[in-house]
Amino acid sequence: MIDQRLISNFNWLFFLTCLGIAILGVVTIYSANHGRPEAFFRGLYIKQVYWIGYGLIAMLFALALDYRWLSRYAYLIYFVTLLALAYVLVNGVVASGARRWIHIGSISIQVSEFAKVSLIIALAKYFESGKLSGQYTLKDLFVPALMTALLGGLIVVQPDLGTTMMIFFIFLVFVASIELATTTLVKLFSGGLMLAPAIWFFLQDYQKRRLLTLFNPELDPLGAGYHSIQSKIAIGSGGFWGKGFFAGTQSRLNFLPEKHTDFIFSVFAEETGFLGVVVLLSLFLFIILKGLNIAFRAGDRFGFFLALGLISSITFYIIFNVGMTIGLFPITGIPLPLLSYGGSSLITNFFAIGLLLNIEMRRTVH
Repeated sequence: MIDQRLISNFNWLFFLTCLGIAILGVVTIYSANHGRPEAFFRGLYIKQVYWIGYGLIAMLFALALDYRWLSRYAYLIYFVTLLALAYVLVNGVVASGARRWIHIGSISIQVSEFAKVSLIIALAKYFESGKLSGQYTLKDLFVPALMTALLGGLIVVQPDLGTTMMIFFIFLVFVASIELATTTLVKLFSGGLMLAPAIWFFLQDYQKRRLLTLFNPELDPLGAGYHSIQSKIAIGSGGFWGKGFFAGTQSRLNFLPEKHTDFIFSVFAEETGFLGVVVLLSLFLFIILKGLNIAFRAGDRFGFFLALGLISSITFYIIFNVGMTIGLFPITGIPLPLLSYGGSSLITNFFAIGLLLNIEMRRTVH
């Protein structure tokens, strides 16, 4: 029997806000692709509905678990994820020059999407079992840094720079949430500054071109700068009220690339205008603030770190995707949570939402 106290603690407003954004995503995907000649693209909104259904099942699974159960098997989950990422490098499906997916029947799964949740669970377990008092030193951070580097290394060679950046962002959030010795903080900052230039040599040629055209996309308007230019034109052309659904010229005339995934925010902004963008960003802000509230009011250390990692992941995707579409960040193929088309992303996000709701529900129920 399900404890009635858990049901009474279910946060319907948080859930319905997330579901509302997902439904808005279906409408935007339909609007972005309805005029295309390819039947595959015209039918993507139907597939997105199915993915939302699978995501809700994942959320129910996350709700049914006692999230503290994850603490017991955190390192096993992490190890299985490493094996899955290694399998992707050997037998994964190549698409658009990247080996990121595996096929299970007729379904393609992007393992790196699930890997971020696995890392969050493992890091939450480590810091839950770490120092209850006193400051962390570099020696204390070696194990979580190694776990992050192993996972990030297997993802970056796919290549998937966006998810890799998010993986290391999560690590930094965890580090920022603990008590660090001043000398440790100085060493970390200095080491990061020294290592940053070396990252350039690990980037693919197309990634380097995107960085070079970040602040001046006109350097290569038909190549590396094309996506950024078309995205900013779409967002600006929406004006205050927007052009209306099915009426976005950049989308309808196919000037805007990847309009149902990476640049769905550009489609939405062109069709709903400044007013629609304010509403959408307000909904995202509510999710972020509520997620942080759940973290800081969690009933135990594991719940705090788990919720903090989950909401940090969602926040990173929101900020980076929107920043990418308006030219503040390089184009890295990061989806907008709940809105962009994609099964792995939707399922992972709904699972994370389920865990956040779980943590809040069990805060006072033991």
